[in-house]
Amino acid sequence: MEAWRLQVPGCQNTSLPRVPFSLRPTLGLCYAWLCALLWLLGKPPGAVFVAICARQGDSSCRFLSVSDLFDRVIQHSDRLHSLSTALYEKNFLPNGNELGKWTGKCHTSRMLTPNGKEYVQKIPREELTHLILRLLQAWKEPLSHFDQNIGHHQELSSDSLSKAKQISNMVHELKTGMEKVTEKMQSMGIISNSLNGMGSSEAAGLSISNEANLMSDYEFIHCFRRDSNKVQSYLKILKCRIWPGNSC
Repeated sequence: MEAWRLQVPGCQNTSLPRVPFSLRPTLGLCYAWLCALLWLLGKPPGAVFVAICARQGDSSCRFLSVSDLFDRVIQHSDRLHSLSTALYEKNFLPNGNELGKWTGKCHTSRMLTPNGKEYVQKIPREELTHLILRLLQAWKEPLSHFDQNIGHHQELSSDSLSKAKQISNMVHELKTGMEKVTEKMQSMGIISNSLNGMGSSEAAGLSISNEANLMSDYEFIHCFRRDSNKVQSYLKILKCRIWPGNSC
């Protein structure tokens, strides 16, 4: 009996011991799993792969590293902030009366959301991740309400109405993506599981608060544009702290 040569990541050109032919498939499968596990354990953070499928049960799934998945979340947040900026600048620039009436407070103002990069970098990873999720949760319900009621603006173009709907959908998608990234980072030990019990009810309370619905459209879009910029910045800082690279 001759040796059987097996190639798997991390165990290249490895020869199995001489065994009966009937045992080779079972032994080969076990050995492949062992080598794959060792290969994954030897990779840097972000090397574990996540299946991305168009729909559940889809056979044409793509596999992304957690680092690449994080990049996608950041790109999504970039597009979201660009959309909100375009909608704000085209339709909701304030007039003198609006500026005089507004107190400058958003419905998320009670949340501690630091502005300075140096201060943000000092926040523990878990707390920064939690803050991003809280901000996204706090906007889900108000944006859905805004999308349903923005039709009363007869002067808005179909393109602007489409942007408003896109923003509402994208916040939901961004939160779902961030939750997936968080789950994978926890399973990899990059961040602790302490997020599981942190203030979900507080975030939910903020998201259904009447404060957002009582704001004028200008105030609403101004506040969302501000918070989407914060989410964008926090995501980039968090990613650079975990996976330092050329873009940091």
